[in-house]
Amino acid sequence: MTVSLLGLGCVTPPHVLPQTLAEETARSLLGPRYPEFERIAPSFQTAGVRTRYCAVPIDWFSDDKRWSDRNAAYLEGATALFTRAAQAALDKAGLTAGQIDTVVTVSTTGIATPSLEARAHAAMGFRPDIQRVPVFGLGCAGGVSGLALAQQLALAAPGSNVLMVAVETCSLSFRTDRMQKADIIATVLFGDGAAAAVLSTKGEGPQLGTGRQVLWPNTLQIMGWDVDDTGLGVVFDRSIPGFMTEHFAQAATQALDAAGLTATQIDRFVCHPGGAKVVTAIEGALDLPKGSLDAERDTLRDYGNMSAPTVLFVLERVLASGATGQMMLAALGPGFTASFLPVRVP
Repeated sequence: MTVSLLGLGCVTPPHVLPQTLAEETARSLLGPRYPEFERIAPSFQTAGVRTRYCAVPIDWFSDDKRWSDRNAAYLEGATALFTRAAQAALDKAGLTAGQIDTVVTVSTTGIATPSLEARAHAAMGFRPDIQRVPVFGLGCAGGVSGLALAQQLALAAPGSNVLMVAVETCSLSFRTDRMQKADIIATVLFGDGAAAAVLSTKGEGPQLGTGRQVLWPNTLQIMGWDVDDTGLGVVFDRSIPGFMTEHFAQAATQALDAAGLTATQIDRFVCHPGGAKVVTAIEGALDLPKGSLDAERDTLRDYGNMSAPTVLFVLERVLASGATGQMMLAALGPGFTASFLPVRVP
C-alpha cells in the first residue's frame, strides 16, 4: 500500500517586498542603531534573493512592536494563508474540505491556541469530527517532517484523506532592538508563505515513502528562536554551511539506507534553500554537479526563505517542470535536525 500526493498548493501573502526595498528599510531602521550594518549590508545583494512576500505592509515595521503585536499579526496573517493554501491543494486534489479526515498544521513563527486549523475550521468547511494535529518547533525542517507525518497518518488509516498545511510568517520576527548579526541576516533572507498537500492511499499521484529525521546531539545553538518580552529572536549560526559540508552526506546516506535506496537511484534531490551558501553546501555534500539545484535557487530568488513551506514551493516547481523518477526531499531545522522524505514521481 502506498500513499499518494493528490494535490499541492503554494501561496504567498499580498504584500510584495523587493529586496531593494528591504535593504532600504533595514538601513533606515537599523543603520543608526547598529554600527556594523554597512559591513553586512552587501548581503542583501549577494544572498540570492530578489523578492519576498510579507503578511503585513512594510510600514508596519516603522515602529517598535511588542510580542502581543507580533502574535496578533501572526494569527491574522497565518490563518488567511492557511485557508488559501489548503483550498488550493484541495482544488488540485478534486476534493472538498468536508472530505478531509485529518489535518496536520505545521507552524513555528507564532503561537495559536486554538491552533490555526481550528481558527480556519468554519471558513474551510471542515467536518466537526476532523482529527487535528498541530505541530510546533520544527522550523525550516517542518515542510518535510510535516509531510512525512501526514504520510504516516494516511498509511495508518487506509482510504482516509489527510491534509498537511505548513504556514510561516517569518517577517514578523524582524527586530530593531537586538543588534546581532543573525538579526540582520534574517532581514536579508526571510519571507512569508504557506504550502499545503493532500495525501491518501486512494487516488493517483507522486508516491511518498517513509520519512526519516537525523538529530545531531549538542547542536541546539545552531538554529532556533530566543524568546523574550519583545518577541522571537532568530538563532541562525554562521557555522551552518560548514556543518552541512561535514555532516549532511552521512545523514543523507542514513536516510537512503532506511528507504532501501542508494544515491545513484535518486534522480533529483529536492532541498530546502536556507540560503545561497546553504544550497552550495548541499551540492558539495551530496556530490551534485554545481548549479544542479536550480529550482532551489529560483525559489530562494523569488520568495526568500519562508522556513517550513519553502521546500514544497521547490517541489511544486520541480513537478511543474515535468521531472519524474525517484526523488528525495531534504531540509534542515532546529534540533539541529535533517529531515528526509522519499517521493517517487511516475
